[in-house]
Amino acid sequence: MYTYYPVYYYPVFRQEHSVHWTPTSVELNRKLRTLWEQHVFWTRLTVNSIVDGLGDVDQTAARLLRNPQDFAEVLAPIYGSGIANEFEKLLNEHLTIAAELVTALKAGNTSAAEDAQKRWYANADDIAQFFARINPYWSKEEWQRMMYEHLRLLSEEVATRLAKDYTTNVALSDSIEQQALEMADMMTTGIVQQFPMVFQA
Repeated sequence: MYTYYPVYYYPVFRQEHSVHWTPTSVELNRKLRTLWEQHVFWTRLTVNSIVDGLGDVDQTAARLLRNPQDFAEVLAPIYGSGIANEFEKLLNEHLTIAAELVTALKAGNTSAAEDAQKRWYANADDIAQFFARINPYWSKEEWQRMMYEHLRLLSEEVATRLAKDYTTNVALSDSIEQQALEMADMMTTGIVQQFPMVFQA
């Protein structure tokens, strides 16, 4: 599998602040954890369907592409529809580029895979920049690090599926799920810190 890992140096990460957990903040965390788990779950199923040429690829991919819309529905009451729709677009790009990458790798099209992977990481940069712009408690560097780890793990998942290394492929799911939950928790913490009055009760 072609690998393209831009190298960034992270000298400082934003200081963590404690969050007072209330029923409303716990509910937000529950929603975001569910969405990130669905994100990696349906990504896995879509990858499997593309690689193995399964008949459910269109239906599975369509369900995966509902994930950005579901994120937008959670974010819209907090940030407004404009920002929510912007994130939906970025996350949709993240998923469609991933599908392009898997398809190119399966076909052995190295140049197309290289192009898709570069655009995948550029999209991750855009997501990190977007988060840093809308929330002062989210840093670009932290989100860049998280998104790059997300892409690295998904790349390994694709590579092992293509290689029919099913033992490693299945084992990767635990790390992918845990990392997704960490992103959900980071999102929750930043939102609660930014809008403490909304999450008092």
